[in-house]
Amino acid sequence: MPTQRNNMATRKLSVVKELYDMTECCICIEVFTDPRVLPCQHTFCLKCLLNYGKDKQPGDRMPCPLCRKRFTIPADGLSGIQKNFFMEKLATARKLSAREEAGHILCDVCSSDEERPSEATVPSKPATKHCLQCQQNYCDQCSWSHTKIKATASHAMIEIGKEQQCWKQMANDTDKISELLKKSEGVLPRFEKEQNDLANCLADIESEINMAADTLIAAVEHDRVKLLSEVETIKLKRVKQLETVKQEVEQHMAALESLKQYSETLLSSGTACDVTRSANSLHSRAEELMMFDVISHVVSSLPSLNVNFTSSTLLKVKNLVGTIDEKGLYPRILCSQCVLCKLGLWFSY
Repeated sequence: MPTQRNNMATRKLSVVKELYDMTECCICIEVFTDPRVLPCQHTFCLKCLLNYGKDKQPGDRMPCPLCRKRFTIPADGLSGIQKNFFMEKLATARKLSAREEAGHILCDVCSSDEERPSEATVPSKPATKHCLQCQQNYCDQCSWSHTKIKATASHAMIEIGKEQQCWKQMANDTDKISELLKKSEGVLPRFEKEQNDLANCLADIESEINMAADTLIAAVEHDRVKLLSEVETIKLKRVKQLETVKQEVEQHMAALESLKQYSETLLSSGTACDVTRSANSLHSRAEELMMFDVISHVVSSLPSLNVNFTSSTLLKVKNLVGTIDEKGLYPRILCSQCVLCKLGLWFSY
């Protein structure tokens, strides 16, 4: 039993210390007064923020005093920053706990100079109620009056002493939130790892795509060179055939022209003896030349040529290089301790 009591006392001191640490502004090192929470979730007293950003205007960017993350000042100034109601309640619980441990929680109304005409004649009354909205302590009479005033009739009043239950609950919640925060922080490195793994995997896939495309391009280029070479071979062969037949036709025409000119000269200038002597030989030569059918020779020497190109059916393939399948790219992340896994939030690609 003593050991258990010691452990409980140690636990209480630890929780109290944590509460005190949580409820102190890191600028003024005092209990929060009108705590305001920044977008980065750091909390400061409004007066501290006003003093820290006294040269700033609405709409200006200002760094957080703690983490230096910049935020935009609201249109209504620093006073428009969101209140941290949870921290405000924790600060109230700390004040009440400190007062109760000191053994004197007085009525804030009765103990004020304005409400006490004489210290000697009107003693301070012990406080029995606390107003959550006004953050003040009241004796039985003042708390009754407080609930009867129209402006404060709806305020929530709690009995002093019972706020310890609220404090214990908040302390318990704080422990749970701290534990959950630690677990959540443990998840953060996994995001960077997943991002690096994704980048490496996709980089490999990009390399595979480029390699497949380059291989295909090389094959296409090889086929293009081969086909063009075949076309060039056909062209050279046909041109050579044309030139050969053309030369044959031109030689036959030259022979015809020579015989024609010689015969015409002989007829116009030669004697009867010359004509008679050459007539038979010229006739034989003429018959020989006329036996050569130019058209038939050209047709037989130059067979018809029909060259066509048939495109590959690969051009009709939708995914010529390949396809991408993202299913099963990575197995989902799952661990027994990961808070995201407990909540059913995991990654899957």
